[in-house]
Amino acid sequence: MISLTSKGDWGSTIRQLKRMASGSENHAALEKYGKAGVAALAKATPVDTGLTAGSWNYKVVKTKGRPGIEWYNTNTKNGTSVAILIQYGHGTGTGGYVRGRDYINPAMRPVFDQIVAQFWREVTSWQK
Repeated sequence: MISLTSKGDWGSTIRQLKRMASGSENHAALEKYGKAGVAALAKATPVDTGLTAGSWNYKVVKTKGRPGIEWYNTNTKNGTSVAILIQYGHGTGTGGYVRGRDYINPAMRPVFDQIVAQFWREVTSWQK
């Protein structure tokens, strides 16, 4: 048989969980990291004309009740994202192939690490 005994009340825990569930603080943090991601992507994007580097943006989304960030690039050619063509490579109209350059993943790694660190601090700080 397992038993559990608790002393005190759950007031602070319940308040913290309600605050986290409201998402207001998370939204501000996601906005901050959305902007950081755009800056990192713009800086890392290979530059020919600068159009692709200057075409990064983000939006804070909520999917199935979970908040997130979507980064996207609005520069397209024939309906295809130029940023993706640069990342993964593409065929040319004359039968050649332009090799891709992995610039998105290295640019975003520090931003992802910062997001994880902040949310981990937030989750663990209210337990103390």
